[in-house]
Formats: sequence, C-alpha cells, structure tokens
Amino acid sequence: MKEILSGNEAIARGAFEAGVRVASAYPGTPSTEILENIVQYKNIDASWAPNEKVALEVGIGASFGGGRALVTMKHVGVNVAADPLFTFSYTGVNGGLVLVSADDPEMHSSQNEQDNRNYARFAKVPMLEPSDSQECKDFTRLAFDISEQFDTPVMLRTTTRTSHGKSIVTLEEPVTGLPIPKLTRNAAKFVMLPGNAKVRHPFIEERTLKLKEYGKNLPINRLEMRDTAIGVITSGVPYQYVREVLPEASVLKLGMVYPLPDQLIREFAAKVDKLYVVEELDPFMEEQIKALGIPVTGKDIIPICGELTPGILRKAFNLPEPEKNTVEKLPGRPPNMCPGCPHRGVFYTLNQLKAYVTGDIGCYTLGFLPPLSAMDTCVCMGASIGNATGITKVLSPEEQKKIVAVIGDSTFLHSGITGLLDMVYNKAPATVIILDNRITAMTGRQENPASGYTLMGEETFQVDLPQLVSALGVKNIRILDPLDLAETKKVLQEEMDRAEPSVIITQRPCVLIKREGVFKRGNTFEVDLELCTGCRACLKLGCPAIIWQAEGEKKGKATIDPQLCTGCTICEQVCKFNAIGAKK
Repeated sequence: MKEILSGNEAIARGAFEAGVRVASAYPGTPSTEILENIVQYKNIDASWAPNEKVALEVGIGASFGGGRALVTMKHVGVNVAADPLFTFSYTGVNGGLVLVSADDPEMHSSQNEQDNRNYARFAKVPMLEPSDSQECKDFTRLAFDISEQFDTPVMLRTTTRTSHGKSIVTLEEPVTGLPIPKLTRNAAKFVMLPGNAKVRHPFIEERTLKLKEYGKNLPINRLEMRDTAIGVITSGVPYQYVREVLPEASVLKLGMVYPLPDQLIREFAAKVDKLYVVEELDPFMEEQIKALGIPVTGKDIIPICGELTPGILRKAFNLPEPEKNTVEKLPGRPPNMCPGCPHRGVFYTLNQLKAYVTGDIGCYTLGFLPPLSAMDTCVCMGASIGNATGITKVLSPEEQKKIVAVIGDSTFLHSGITGLLDMVYNKAPATVIILDNRITAMTGRQENPASGYTLMGEETFQVDLPQLVSALGVKNIRILDPLDLAETKKVLQEEMDRAEPSVIITQRPCVLIKREGVFKRGNTFEVDLELCTGCRACLKLGCPAIIWQAEGEKKGKATIDPQLCTGCTICEQVCKFNAIGAKK
C-alpha cells in the first residue's frame, strides 16, 4: 500500500514497522509531529518527557531492557541530551535505539542553525540522513538493524525540508521475531565507571572502522554514474537539488553520513574529472574528504549559512535560472502573538515599567517584537533565570530592580527549575515571571507535566507550580490573572522593588488550547468611532484583531475584527476614552 506522508509521518511509520516499543521526546520544531503520529500505533508506549535529556534517558532504559526505542528532538535538543548520548555510545545497546535529530537550516523556528552531523562524529555513533519520505521510513528501519548489529545508538538526521515535505511512501508490515524484552545484567557493559569505560573505548574505535567498511557496500550509499566531467558527493535534501540542477552529473549519494565510506569516496573521485561536495551548513563531508588527500570543491562556491535551494545551487555553478511566470510578491507576515494571548498584557506592562527582560524560548519570545518591544535577551531553554541572576551580580542595587526574567510553564519544567534554585541559593534580587498557559504552546500545544494530561490524552498528576516554587525556597510568590492590567502592573512594580528573589505566576490558558472547555471565548469587542480620538494607544498592544483605518487626510481610527477578537478585554483597559467596549 502507498500513502503520501511527510518525513515526520514516515519516521513514525518506520518506527512502527521496526517494532519499536518505546518512543520519547520533548516537542521541538521540526521534529514534533513524529511523536504526535506515533500515538496512532497503540503497541508503542509514546510519551512527552520534561526535556530532551530525560527523553533520551528513558529511551536508553528501554534499550537496556531489551526493547527497541525511538527518541526524537530538534537539533538544539541534542545539546541538552548530549551528556547521556556520549556515554551511551560507550555502553552500547541491548535493544536498538535511534535518536532523531531534526536540524533547522535557515532557522525557520530556532535560535541557531548548528549542524548536528558534528554530534555523530563527536559521539562516535553512526548517522543516517534521508532525502525524502520513503527514505525516512526505510532509514528508520535500517537504523535499528545497524544499532543492534554494531551495538551502538544510531542518529537519524533530518532537516526542516525532509521533516515537513511530503512524498509517496510504500508501507510494509512490521518486523516479526524480535527478542522479548527482559532484564539482563551486564554491569561491565552498562556501568560506566572508569575501569569499565576504559575497556569500552577501544571497542568504539574498532566499531567505527567496521562501520566504514560496512558503508562501502551499504545500498543507501550509492553511485549514480552519468557524465564524468562533474562528480558530486551529497546527501539529504541537497541530493534532490543536485538532481534538479545538475541532471547529467555523476553523483555519490551518501545515506550514511558518518562514518564516511572512505574507499567508496576514493573510487568515485577516481572516476570523475572534477569533484564537488554539495552540503548544507558546515563543510562536514568536505573537510573529511580533503583529509583523505582528495581535491574537492565545496564551500568555495556553496554558502555555509542557511539552507540550500535550487536557485542557490544554480548560482554556485553559474547556471541560468529557468524561465518562469512572474509571481506577485506578497507582503511580509511577521510572527505575532495570537489575539487574546495571555502573554500580551504582561509584555505591555513590562514595557511601561521599562524593565530589563531576560527572555526564554516559547511563544512569549515574540514579546521582543514591536510594538511590545519588551525583551532584551534570549539564549536557550531555561537561560532566562540564570541570565537574570548573573546580570544582578554586576549591577548597582537600584539597577537590579529593573531585572525581570520571563519563562513559560513548559520551559520552566524543562530547564528553569535549577536556575531558580540557584537564584534563591545565591540570593539574587531579581523577579521571575512564570507564564503559565497550561500547555507547550509554541510547538503546537503539546501536553507537559503542568497540563495534567499525557501525550496519549490520559489524565495524570498536574504539577503545582506555586508549591514547586515554594519548595525551591522562594518566599515571595504572587499569582495573578495577566488579563487584569492594573493588578499586573501593581504586582510587577511591587516585586521589582523587592531586594530579594520573587516569583510571579500568571495563570491563563492558551487561547488555542486543544482540550474542550479550557479556554472560553468572551464577548467580542468593538470601537465606538464617535469616542475614538485616534490616539493609537490600543495599537501598542500589537493585537492582530485591532486594525487601523485611515480617514483621508485625518489621522484615522481603530477598528476591531470580530472574527479575530477573543474578548480578552486588554484593549478596553488601555483605552482612556472609553471608546472600546463589548459588542452589543
């Protein structure tokens, strides 16, 4: 049977066909849909973890127990999971384990565009890289076989294009005859004390040499001989662009990008007149090929930043652009918080108070954009609290009062708890706002330990954030409704003036939350054009529902789109002329 699947859907299908028992992840674009699609396969225990490190540790545990496990995350998530990954490379597996790293060239939804092929080399584990949805499924199945054959975790690297692009996939039946999971004691292999680790390290080096030899005859590393004037070594999505732009070129398509099959590369290089490497981001393959003493052209002509496109490749090879119909250029559409977002009033108030805001990763990162313009730093998941602590250490007592860290509920549970513990322990006089909207909103409204539901939709224990914060030693805890601007401003000012750690928890559900009955839409609002003075105060909220209507040479007035308005009342509160009210 054939279906049209995205790369993420195909990986989920590949996990099912490979007999995976456990799947764990922390949601992160472009990897999120893998776990969301795995839930349809009821024989797989699928769950969201609080962060990527825990997700991998859950997968490792399943592997130690003899079951096959899939762990997925976006590229920066591997930074969080690196600690267990590097040691797991030493222990090896019992049941096969595949770690999906979904990279994001061009940073469509990320704070950097690191190339995680380097992680495979650094951790000394094999990495496969599919170029379409069929390969996403097939490579997932193959990765589990390699994992168990070579006693190693295997990384599967996708990028945004392979994750979200769709193509035809042939579905197969799940494998049969896999060993039944059971406890097997093997302390010398699985307990990584120095004495045991020293024995395992030579095994890792020997394993890498065996994988290089294995790669020479691996079908996913294939020669496509055509015109030998030009030879291209490539992998992943760039392979598709090479076939489109250089249809006559000979190609060595590498499905396993680490370790590289040295002998196969030498054979291919000897058959072509001029050798190129076409790869996104780092010169990962190029540098290794040059180290073999093989002349090759790569980043001399291929950009090192951003994702590739056929157009960029044509320019690199001095080829003309094909004729195409003129397409009207659409206006830009910058990201924005949703109408009724509970975070909007918080950032509006922070702007008013001229706070120095250390930000974090989530929907609320959009508080950086005008007109809210209320975020001054953003580094990585959980960094806001540690950043705030560090900044207070170098400021005068008066300047310390300006420092406010903002973090979402899911991000706080991901990696903010230890930062807050440090803030309390070291008595940093900063204010932390936990924006509790009861969901992991940025990546598509996934459940987390504060939502009270699992990935499978089952009710579970719901973390009590005030109780947790109190247990960490915070004495000053305030809870408020962020849609009450007056109260928000009052509480924020009081806590910013406090010369010791304090936490404000804003409690309002995301307006797009999936569960029935959690978010209740209010009455839509409208502008009384007779009372509106055109002062533009409401525009400072940046709400998509508020539209500015110019009136000839006059300065214009605001209107509200009833289809977008959720009735949050924020605009009514900022209007000083009582021109905004509930629609009658």
